[in-house]
Amino acid sequence: MFDIGVPELLIILVIVILLFGVGRIGKIAGEMGKGIREFRDGLNGVGEETKTSNDKQESQKEA
Repeated sequence: MFDIGVPELLIILVIVILLFGVGRIGKIAGEMGKGIREFRDGLNGVGEETKTSNDKQESQKEA
């Protein structure tokens, strides 16, 4: 349907850099990566494991 090649992607990249600037693109990409990482951790239950291990450590400290 759409045949997007390297020249088209480079044109799109140049337009995005002109609109947002290099510094802001880095910040946006970093925050997107952080959000994706947190989403994956949430799907895998990593956040829950950390939360339960922290709760166990706190309860052991109180005892």
